[in-house]
Amino acid sequence: MFSLKNKKVWIAGHKGMVGSALVRRLEKEECDILTVERSEVDLTNQAQVYSWMEKNKPDLVFLAAAKVGGIHANSTYPASFIYENLMIECNIIHSAYQVGVEKLVFLGSSCIYPTKAPQPMAESALLTGPFEPTNEWYAMAKTAGIKLCQAYRLEHNCDFISAMPTNLYGIGDNFHPQNSHVPAALLARFHDAKKTNLPDVTVWGTGTPTREFLFVDDLADACVFIAESYSDHAHVNVGTGKDISIGEFAGLIKETVGYKGELVFDTSKPDGMMRKVMNVDKLTEIGWSAKTELRQGLEIYYQWFCDNIDHLRAV
Repeated sequence: MFSLKNKKVWIAGHKGMVGSALVRRLEKEECDILTVERSEVDLTNQAQVYSWMEKNKPDLVFLAAAKVGGIHANSTYPASFIYENLMIECNIIHSAYQVGVEKLVFLGSSCIYPTKAPQPMAESALLTGPFEPTNEWYAMAKTAGIKLCQAYRLEHNCDFISAMPTNLYGIGDNFHPQNSHVPAALLARFHDAKKTNLPDVTVWGTGTPTREFLFVDDLADACVFIAESYSDHAHVNVGTGKDISIGEFAGLIKETVGYKGELVFDTSKPDGMMRKVMNVDKLTEIGWSAKTELRQGLEIYYQWFCDNIDHLRAV
């Protein structure tokens, strides 16, 4: 059991959706939260990362920093995605070993699993087949992060562990018109359609594929639980274990936004994988499960979007 009390906890990537959720969650704990701005430390620069960590001596590190984006971004910037993510992981994990960090939690992604992994995807599916081509560079880097944690555990007895979240939504999401993920893209599309009285909103594909969605504050809670309760070589999936069709998900967002027009599916567009959901048996057995129902989470998500729309659209 790892206690957070009076510990110095560094959240690497505190400005992102996951990092900001971790800040909110850790404010409830008796710990000293450490953050550093990108203008002060470039996480792809080994010397800067080591110097900052040596000076600040964190006891626990949540490695949530990453270059992220949707299919368009991954396909357009493959070199940036693999290089920047590998450098961030290598610099932070190696420096954590060098300065004697007690524990490190590396955050990955469900995209590490092969395209044809059995559903629901269990931790054992890692590296049993090729990555999904549309995000292979990001997936390769995140898989390397898992292996880095395992290697430092094996060679140096470091208590470094990995958690793999499913698809996320919530406060702090990215609404970039090209680089956003499905929840943000749909939320913004329905909101704009409502404001401009568009008669219909188009969603790519048939709407039949299913996906799993986790509220980001639930992920933050899971990360704290894992940091306190888990110490092992293998990574842990973090999700709800429940999937929903894209059509139903779009319908829920439509209801949440209050859009009254029609929902149209463009069946000329690809569906992608027909099912993608995590097996979360390991995490459930350890003692954690998601608390936020999808409808409730979407309501919080949309209210935050409306409250911050001017800033979000300016980014």
